[in-house]
Amino acid sequence: MEPVIDLSKEYGLVLEGGGAKGAYQIGAWKALKEAGVQIRGVAGTSVGALNGALICMGDLEQAERLWKTIAYSKVMDVDDGQMSRLFDKEKLKPELLRSTLKDTFKVLGEGGADIAPLRKLIEENIDEERIRKSPMEFYSCTYSLTDRKELDVDMKAVPEGQMQDMLLASSYLPVFKNEKLHGKTYMDGGVTNVLPVNTLLDRGYENLILIRIFGVGHEKKITIPEEVTVLEIAPRSSLGSILQFDGAKSRRNMRMGYYDALRMIYGLEGKIYYIEEKEEECYYLKRLIGIEQVTLKILLSRYKLEYEVGMRGYLEAILPMIAAELKIGNDWNYRNLYLSILEASAKLLRIGKYRVYTVEELEMAVRKKAEGAMIEELPAFIHVILNH
Repeated sequence: MEPVIDLSKEYGLVLEGGGAKGAYQIGAWKALKEAGVQIRGVAGTSVGALNGALICMGDLEQAERLWKTIAYSKVMDVDDGQMSRLFDKEKLKPELLRSTLKDTFKVLGEGGADIAPLRKLIEENIDEERIRKSPMEFYSCTYSLTDRKELDVDMKAVPEGQMQDMLLASSYLPVFKNEKLHGKTYMDGGVTNVLPVNTLLDRGYENLILIRIFGVGHEKKITIPEEVTVLEIAPRSSLGSILQFDGAKSRRNMRMGYYDALRMIYGLEGKIYYIEEKEEECYYLKRLIGIEQVTLKILLSRYKLEYEVGMRGYLEAILPMIAAELKIGNDWNYRNLYLSILEASAKLLRIGKYRVYTVEELEMAVRKKAEGAMIEELPAFIHVILNH
């Protein structure tokens, strides 16, 4: 695959705050790193600041290990089993759910969750000396309750020995027990700036990559100058709760981040799947009309049209009906219609999405999986893929 991103440029990386969703950012970083994307500086809020520190250290394996093994008890002084049950509440009996919620609210009502484990996690994983020696610039965003103002912190300029504390300062979610750091009280930077784009814009960055995780917080309205290029990596599926510090969930989110970054880096198509394709519109028209007569008859019957209308009826009536069924809008073309049919068929047949497919490979996967399926119970449009 050939990157569509300009690898000759240096980029500023903006990491959104969002608690447990942050695993996604490490997966995206892995893809950027593998592709050779040059990162000049990082700005992050809350978990984005923590991940920014890991990125400045340059140790991908350590970052992956941290998130693969994350647990509720590594962030807060809570019981892992109890928290897991809370997030699997749909599986709980009502009386057990009430008990679990009661215990959880009791912890929060006593001043919040003790985050001594988070402090320990930062101490064990963040190497201040390595960050100071890194060629990357590093900034974090937090809010000082003591001074009643947002702080845009140059992490390499903080006094020696205080970098880990400032990472903690950026991560004080409202549900955490708040303690003073060097005489001041802080709150999670997301309350005023969950996506610190301005931090890098104000320092002259003209090429930015935003890694979104859609955390809870205030997103500032920023005017992007004409000379600035902004690229975005963002999930299309839920990353879960900001407090869902579960290793299995984090591993899944890292994988999603990795493939979503590949989508941006290589210009992959697909809304659900990751499809490498460079074909023109006529290629997809040929695939749409290259169906067998028996398939055309099935489609005409399923869409309640007379068989005599033939291929013209297929093009002028059935294809618009399929487009409406797939909700791709009135401005569809043969290319996006065929890809939509292909993705919808793959999803119906539960074909794994975390790999890069060519159009032909995904077609083949659909046809193979359909061999053991009850085709008559599936939507009619799947026949467009199955019977060429």
